[in-house]
Amino acid sequence: MGNGTSIGKVRGLGSAKEGAHHWWHQRLTGGANLILTLWFVLSIALLPAYDFETVRHWLAQTQVAVPLILLVIATFYHFRLGLQVVIEDYIHDEVHIVLMVLLNFFTLTTGTLAIFSILKIAFTAGAAL
Repeated sequence: MGNGTSIGKVRGLGSAKEGAHHWWHQRLTGGANLILTLWFVLSIALLPAYDFETVRHWLAQTQVAVPLILLVIATFYHFRLGLQVVIEDYIHDEVHIVLMVLLNFFTLTTGTLAIFSILKIAFTAGAAL
């Protein structure tokens, strides 16, 4: 008896058994970033003015705040996935553990700050109307 077919060996996903999951998440977040960034650029371009009040009222709309939060989530997750691959591929000593922890803290902190800022503007813009 042999070890099976060639495709059977490939389906093992490698030594970590999670390579396809990581690859799939990178592709999904990349596609989401493409669509959401196109939406963001087009919606900014269609604003009548670019002063603070116009942008604040624009961001107070639910149909703007929700996709913008989704854009932040997809962007920071994609960023984290990409840098994780770089760290795992090129850092081979114990420093990679520290870098992974720092990367996780950085992406979580900056993503949370960005989402908080969007929500703060969205929820307080209606109070000033």
